[in-house]
Amino acid sequence: MTPNSNIEQRLEALEIKASFSEDLVDKLDQIITAQQRTLDALVSELRFLRDQASSTTEGGAARNLRDDLPPHY
Repeated sequence: MTPNSNIEQRLEALEIKASFSEDLVDKLDQIITAQQRTLDALVSELRFLRDQASSTTEGGAARNLRDDLPPHY
């Protein structure tokens, strides 16, 4: 084995590792982006629910869950 072939093999192994690392980083970026979208949607929904809860209790009276029942009950 010549020193050049050894260096070429090591270089090729490093290139393969770098390629796999880049692929992994791309996949992780996609996952993080999807999770951030989910978090943003959940925060938005939580804000909506808080606004809805505060608007129903602004009258000073506690909200009765029976008021939400359909009329056929």
